[in-house]
Amino acid sequence: MANITIEYVILVPLLILQIFLLPYAASLIMSTWSTSSETLALQDACSRVGSSIQQLCFFLNHASIPTVNVTSSMNIPRFINNYAYTANATLASVVSGPSSNEVLQLTLRLIGNKIFVTSPVDLGQNVRWASSSSFMSNSTTACIRAYKDSNSVIWLSFGP
Repeated sequence: MANITIEYVILVPLLILQIFLLPYAASLIMSTWSTSSETLALQDACSRVGSSIQQLCFFLNHASIPTVNVTSSMNIPRFINNYAYTANATLASVVSGPSSNEVLQLTLRLIGNKIFVTSPVDLGQNVRWASSSSFMSNSTTACIRAYKDSNSVIWLSFGP
């Protein structure tokens, strides 16, 4: 009879501990997994946006392209785990050797969440970025706008 009492004294607190510990551990693991998957999906979207901007810039930078106005839609998801996201960009000149290149720092941020990713996009020379432009992923008209002027300067922005 003493053995049963000792078993209950030892096992009942362990069972009660498991009732609280297992759901907490599962919640913690799922939260980490969800954050990681959202970050990866946002990084993929950032990579796609950066690639679209870079391809558009390299296309317009060719000497055979005259003064032109171009709009390019982006093939990115509108939501990531039911979160919309925004994109902002800033352009900086990077001097390397005798020449300087323009590097666009692209930042995507989930709305209602604190997850964000950044990615540098090398654009070459003669590129300008509209500093006030940003886009919302849930907009049906989100796109990249580019204009090449008569001086062969390419003006880029996000557009509706």
